Amino acid sequence: MKVIVCGPVAYGNIQRIKGLQNFLRQNGFKVVDQFQQGMDYSDVKDFRDKRELAVSIVKNDLYNIKNCDVMVAICDQPSFGTAVEIYYAKKLGKKIVVFSEKSVASPWPIAFSDYIVKSREELVKVLSEII
Repeated sequence: MKVIVCGPVAYGNIQRIKGLQNFLRQNGFKVVDQFQQGMDYSDVKDFRDKRELAVSIVKNDLYNIKNCDVMVAICDQPSFGTAVEIYYAKKLGKKIVVFSEKSVASPWPIAFSDYIVKSREELVKVLSEII
């Protein structure tokens, strides 16, 4: 089973995604890393003049979502990208696990999720059950 971790990337949040990726690897899960091969764009503050880069990033993310089995979506703050990724994965029939240690103020990620977890331990348990 291949797992992809999605979530807000801007404002230093990429480290949270990478941290959760590493945690899942350490717990025996095969994790897809969408930031490989020059796809770490966390330092870009404005995409308005970077359309080619934006298209490349989106294609990369959609490709990796298509080739995973489960999406773990970090949903403790708003993110355009995460919202679209959840929708796309759901339309492809992927399992969606919403992960947030904080309250989730939007109904949207909850409505599209198959599972909702509030801790890393709970995440490992749910992913182990999905296998």
